[in-house]
Amino acid sequence: MRSPAHQFIRSRPHLSLAIALGAVAGLLLPSAWTLLTRLLTAWNVAVWAYLLSMMWMMARADYRKVRRIAAAQDENAAVILLTLCVAACMSLAAISSELAAVKDLPPGDRPPHYAFAVLTLLGSWFLVGMLFCSHYAHLYYNAAPTRRPLQFPDRDCQPNYWDFLYFSFTIAVAAQTSDVCVQSQSLRKLVLGQSVLSFFFNLVILGLSVNIAASMLNS
Repeated sequence: MRSPAHQFIRSRPHLSLAIALGAVAGLLLPSAWTLLTRLLTAWNVAVWAYLLSMMWMMARADYRKVRRIAAAQDENAAVILLTLCVAACMSLAAISSELAAVKDLPPGDRPPHYAFAVLTLLGSWFLVGMLFCSHYAHLYYNAAPTRRPLQFPDRDCQPNYWDFLYFSFTIAVAAQTSDVCVQSQSLRKLVLGQSVLSFFFNLVILGLSVNIAASMLNS
């Protein structure tokens, strides 16, 4: 029997590699940096490594590959989704704390910190959308063909990752599901959760963006 760690790596190679890269980056960063800065830098390395590798894979995957990946993921998919979403929320709180300390720096030293904050905000926002995209694909292809939780407008469609990205990021941007029909109560709860989480993210990102812009104008 495979260990849980082996199963995790086998079913989620992109996430496993990203976590490993983030951990290595965190260990190699200068000890003179604050703990918060090192943690956020390691987070950014892991997040952007995951996003880039997933986009490369998703852009080339047909529905057969999506189905294989969905089948390989186990029943802990929901736990992993929740854990990473909580981590993404914590990254917003951490970057807010980091920005509060920037005000004490000389004006010439602030732009790199602002750029770092923007990178963190974008990374966390895209991460949440990508995680939900993968989870929707997992739920869709692990359901019986007659009980799919999503119905796409072209009924003979075999959805690939582009279809699930479209569904996930429409919710993230507009808090609506457009022309894709949700057909199960459990998925409606999940869509509601993503909508509320995305609203929170968008609100925090807007507030921090205004704060960054105001600080740059006043510096």
